[in-house]
Amino acid sequence: MADVAKLAGVGKMTVSRLLSGSANVSKDTADRVQRAIRMLSYQPNELARSLRSVHSKTIAVILPYLYDPFFATCAHAISTVATQHGYSVLITTSDEKTEIERKQASLMLRRRIDGMIIIPAPNDDGYLRGEMFSRVHIVTLDRPAPNTRFDSIVVNNRAGAKAGIEHLIGHGHRRIAFLGLSKALFTMQARYNGYKEAMTKAGLSSESYIDCTSPESTVTSIHSLLTQSKPPTALFAGNNLTMRYLLHALNVLRIDVPGQIALVGFDDFDVADVLQPALTVVRQPVYQIGEMAANLLFERIARGEYPTKGHRVVLPLELVIRRSCGCHAHPPALPKAQQGSAGGEKIEPRAGRSSEPNTDAVNTTT
Repeated sequence: MADVAKLAGVGKMTVSRLLSGSANVSKDTADRVQRAIRMLSYQPNELARSLRSVHSKTIAVILPYLYDPFFATCAHAISTVATQHGYSVLITTSDEKTEIERKQASLMLRRRIDGMIIIPAPNDDGYLRGEMFSRVHIVTLDRPAPNTRFDSIVVNNRAGAKAGIEHLIGHGHRRIAFLGLSKALFTMQARYNGYKEAMTKAGLSSESYIDCTSPESTVTSIHSLLTQSKPPTALFAGNNLTMRYLLHALNVLRIDVPGQIALVGFDDFDVADVLQPALTVVRQPVYQIGEMAANLLFERIARGEYPTKGHRVVLPLELVIRRSCGCHAHPPALPKAQQGSAGGEKIEPRAGRSSEPNTDAVNTTT
């Protein structure tokens, strides 16, 4: 910095204040400093700057893992918003383990981050309620915040799964199985509850939760299901990773979809519409989830707010009708109580702490 100041003919404090955006200097002085910076290829020491500043201009994102397109897309959306605010992003993973998440969160605090966005691991041990996190801006997404003072961005998992199951029931299916990742996950519990609610409402018996931990275990589970005396005629995948395992199993077992078994999943993904058959899914607004979480975090940072009670925002879902469910044309009309201007009522975002909305309607598209 001293070399820049000398070449530009100004003091070091002028250079420092100009770089931080706090200096009120003439255009000529600013041009001389910028020209000196370019000539010397000067790079500010961001760590040193953060130590002197109230803000480090860095946020942290803790995800379960990055091989799931849902989490990767959320991270990309957060990074895009952060760039717009002039922030850098540190991304790490927890592998769905609370102890790893706690250690990573503590490490991020040592890096003087200005805030965190977390997808909480299951079996929360309450570490975020500790004193060291009391003055940290935190937003959670996909799963509710473990502390009522944190904001969270979620979708109505129960209603989305219920809509998918009701669509299969509308096709005449009476034996429908639900498959998902660990039942300890908030999202899997909520979606399984939506499945059971739809089955009960139709006077049907629910199947036990089928935990798909790997492609290999899913092959075993599907083989066992389909060799029962009364096998299911339809399957519902709890998320896109479960759907990946399920498609692998059905391919290995040479099961025709939808000829031998119908299929609906929770989560859309890039090739879902080009597979044969194209997959019917409950679509989440994935990019918007990450985008809203980031905007909410930066709003808190800008205001310096540490609320005692956070907001829970619930975003709408969409049932996307394709071919894996057995549809070949337009889907049957929803009951009048569920109809909206686009064939179904959208679950609107809701601010304020709340449980998941009671409305069962989900937008339907073909």
